[in-house]
Amino acid sequence: MTQQTFTDIEYACRKRQTKKDKFLKVMEEIIPWDIWIAIIRPVYFDNKVGRRPRGIELMLRMFLLQSWYNLSDEGIEDAKYDSYAFRRFSGLDFTQEQVPDATTLCNFRNLLYENGIAQKLFDVINRELEAHGQIMRGGSILDASIVEAPPSTKNESKSRDPKMHQTKKGNEWHFGMKTHVGADAGTGYVHTVTATAANVSDISEAHKLIRPDDDVVYGDAGFVGIEKRDDILVEPAFDDIEFRINKRPGKTQKMPKGYARAFEEYLEYKKSSVRSKVEHIFLFIKHRFGYRKTVYKGIGKNLHRILILCASANLWMCAASGGWRTI
Repeated sequence: MTQQTFTDIEYACRKRQTKKDKFLKVMEEIIPWDIWIAIIRPVYFDNKVGRRPRGIELMLRMFLLQSWYNLSDEGIEDAKYDSYAFRRFSGLDFTQEQVPDATTLCNFRNLLYENGIAQKLFDVINRELEAHGQIMRGGSILDASIVEAPPSTKNESKSRDPKMHQTKKGNEWHFGMKTHVGADAGTGYVHTVTATAANVSDISEAHKLIRPDDDVVYGDAGFVGIEKRDDILVEPAFDDIEFRINKRPGKTQKMPKGYARAFEEYLEYKKSSVRSKVEHIFLFIKHRFGYRKTVYKGIGKNLHRILILCASANLWMCAASGGWRTI
């Protein structure tokens, strides 16, 4: 245990904890640091040539803070100096070492992306949650959400990101990518994540989000007709799945008032009460973590960030339910 500084003692005497303090304290306790570090270590830089690399844990913590608070490489470097909460979470002691610079973090993040580390970290969290009875089996909720991308052409190439695309939702046009998630119907934890250009329909990615042992699948009106899709029909594991898909609102509203319409509205309400759990994930990604717009070019790097955010959202929901004490 490191010796407390005067700053630590002074900060410990504050009257209340901020939301940032509470969030970082929970994530400090619930993240399986040893497991995550062990996943990164085989691909991390060795110290045979060149200057000695920074510690894996320090770089991982810095990367997570950047992802959670949607900061640039330079922004997280500055925040480390400005924010005591960030410095404490990272375990930095300025008498011993300084904050890694923006280039070092950029290289670390690219290393994680090139080796698919985000998917591995996401998968190990889900395995831990399932091993401790936090993830149920038998049902999935499917949904997708658009993540905007910069539409401006005022850049060096004088063009938009070629991997992004525009699409119309309601009466508004959006340019960017789309995040597709499959969530556990019992608990709402995300078990599968994919990403495409924004013009790809929700239903096109549905077969990638369904688990082979699912008995029931929930989805909004964007998944109407999913049971007739070729990519669903050709998979034997999907033959016995019951698809509980919300009807388009206009279908029920056109029915005459009476028992039949009331019964249909009740059925739609029950479907929505289960399906709404998946919306919590997008609440975390877009509002708590501020990831409303893409921060990189291409689908791959943005999916890498989203996988980290989904893993973090699963951990936070687990902590909120009290399950963090068993992980």
